[in-house]
Amino acid sequence: MPSSPLEISPDEFAELAGRVSAEVVRHLHGLDSAPIRPATTGAESMALFAGPAPEQGLGAAALDELSEVARHSRVGNGRFFGYVMGSGEPVAALGDFFASVLNQNATAWRSGPATAVIERSLIGWLTDALGCPGFSGTLTSGGSLANLMGLAMAREAKAPANETGRPTGVVYASSEVHMSVGKAVALLGLGRENLRLIPPDAAMRLDPGALRHAISADRAAGRTPIAVVANAGTIVTGAIDPLAAIVEVARAEDLWVHVDGAYGAPAAMVAPELFHGLGDVDSLSLDAHKWLYQPLDCSALLYRDPDAAQRAFSLTDDYAASLSADPVEGQVFFEETLELSRRVRALKLWLSLRYHGLEAFRDSIADNMRQARRLAALVDAEPTLERLAEVPLSAVCFRWVGGDPATLDVVNAAMLDRINRRGRVYLSNATVRGHFVLRACITNHRTTDADIVAVIGEVLRAAPPTGTRPSSS
Repeated sequence: MPSSPLEISPDEFAELAGRVSAEVVRHLHGLDSAPIRPATTGAESMALFAGPAPEQGLGAAALDELSEVARHSRVGNGRFFGYVMGSGEPVAALGDFFASVLNQNATAWRSGPATAVIERSLIGWLTDALGCPGFSGTLTSGGSLANLMGLAMAREAKAPANETGRPTGVVYASSEVHMSVGKAVALLGLGRENLRLIPPDAAMRLDPGALRHAISADRAAGRTPIAVVANAGTIVTGAIDPLAAIVEVARAEDLWVHVDGAYGAPAAMVAPELFHGLGDVDSLSLDAHKWLYQPLDCSALLYRDPDAAQRAFSLTDDYAASLSADPVEGQVFFEETLELSRRVRALKLWLSLRYHGLEAFRDSIADNMRQARRLAALVDAEPTLERLAEVPLSAVCFRWVGGDPATLDVVNAAMLDRINRRGRVYLSNATVRGHFVLRACITNHRTTDADIVAVIGEVLRAAPPTGTRPSSS
C-alpha cells in the first residue's frame, strides 16, 4: 500500500530540522545587530508572503524563505521594550518543538499521559513559587482566556443564571484594568454596563473604600455584585492593587476575587511583600509568555477551589467521558476549562524551569525590576523628560516636555514613530493621567544596563530641536 504523500522519512526530517536550527542560530547571532523594527512595508511583506498556495510541493525549497521571514519580523533583543512581551527563552522553544512533534492533545491523561502529569506538576511549581500553595489550575492560551474563565467561575459561584435563564451580576475593577475584562463581562452575558470601573487612587490602584461604596450603591439599586477584579501589575504602569484590603472587602460582601496577574504576578517570586493577600484570592491569571520569558502561547489560570472550575465548565458527552476511577488516569482538563482540544503548553515551561532552575528566573525578574528603577532615575535626571507614574514593577511611563505644553501629545507621538523606525530601541505608548506617554516595559532576560541607557539617548535624538540632544552615533 503506498505511503501518504505527506509522509517524510526520519532522515529527511533530520535534514530539514537541521536547516531550521541553522536558521534559528543565525537569527540569534544577529539579534543585537538587526533593527528591532524590520525595514519593511505592508506592500513588501504582502508581495513576499501572500502569494497563491503551490499546487505542487516545493520540497526542501519550501524552507528557503525562512531567512526572509526572520528579516521581516520584529527582533526580540534586549532593547525591545514594547508592550508586555516575553523574550522567547530558547530552551523553552526546544520544548515547543518537541511538543509539536509529539502532537498530544492535552485534554486528558489518556490523550497525553506524560504531558498531563507534567502540566499538573508545573501548576504546583507555579502556585508554590507565587505564594499560593494548594491552588489548582490549567494552562491557557493567554491572559484574556484566563480572565474570561476566572470570571465565568465567579458568575457560577455567586450568581448562576436566574429563573429566566439570563445571567446577572456586577463586576468591579479599577479603570486601569486590562481591556480583556470588559470583553469577558460582555461574553459572559452580563453586559458591559455591569462592569463598574472605579477611578484609581493617586498611585493608580483600586481604592478599597471606593470599591465598598460602589458595592453598597449597587445593592441599594437592587443589583447583584458578584466579583472584583484586582490588578497584580496593571498593563500600563504596573500598579499593584492593595490585594489584602480588597480581599477583606470582598469577603465581607461575599464577592469572588479574581486577580489579573498576567503581567505582574511572577514578581511575587521576588518581592512577595508587594503582593500581600495574593494567596487569599479565589482565582489568578498569569502569562508565562510575559515575565517568565516563554514563547507564545503559555498562560495559566490558577484557582483555590477545583469544584468551582467543575461547576463552570463540566459538560461531557458520553464519547468523551473518562471511564477510569484512578486519580491520575481519570484526570481530564476539559472538565475544568473552556478548551477541549488543547495544545501542549506545559512542556516548554517545564523544560525551561528544569534547565535553568527557579533561582535563575527570580534573578532575571529582579534584574528587570532594578533596570526599570534605573531607567526611572535617568528619566528623572533629564530636564526635558517627565515621568508620569511610579515604577512598582518594570514599566516606566514618561514623556518629553521640552516644547509647547499644548502640543506635547502630538510631539511625543511623532517621537515614538521616529524612535521605533530608527530601530535601535523599541517603545510602546500609553495614556497616563490624560497624557500621551512613551512606555518602556522591561520583561526581557536579554536586557543589559547598556540597553537601559540607550533608551534615553534614542528618545533625545528623536526630540525636536528645542530639546537637549546628544551627538548622533
